Amino acid sequence: MAVQRREGRLRPVCTVCGYVHYFNPAPAVAVVVIHDGQVLLVRRKYEPRQGLWSLPAGFVEWDEDIREAAVREAKEETGCEVAIGELLGVYSAFEDERTHVVLIVFRGQWRGGNLQAGDDASEVRFFPLALLPEDFAFRVHRQVLEELRERDGS
Repeated sequence: MAVQRREGRLRPVCTVCGYVHYFNPAPAVAVVVIHDGQVLLVRRKYEPRQGLWSLPAGFVEWDEDIREAAVREAKEETGCEVAIGELLGVYSAFEDERTHVVLIVFRGQWRGGNLQAGDDASEVRFFPLALLPEDFAFRVHRQVLEELRERDGS
């Protein structure tokens, strides 16, 4: 491999076959679950941003539909069952040190389940939209909720 200028950027290029390696963003999903006027949040158990609050969220697996990924992440992190509703937005998230993330955010409808922190969460609970915690793991998660409050008049 050698670094060469391709398409206006420096990129790794195989010196034997000419293959150009593109560093692409990682797709991730988040779910905004509102139940009885409160939003479901997860306290992160591990780095990055251990101990801070986030929406139920995670990376999309290789062979996974984005809506299936959203349902899976909600179940894994919170124990709750959700039905995926409208697409709330797509965001560029540059604050994860590991990669550039394209975050796809859905509204999720609470369908029940046993609310409990999953393997990668230390706590899970509902917060009134008007009283969100200050310590969010990712600015984009707070942005999503603030936009939702403005849009829905909550």
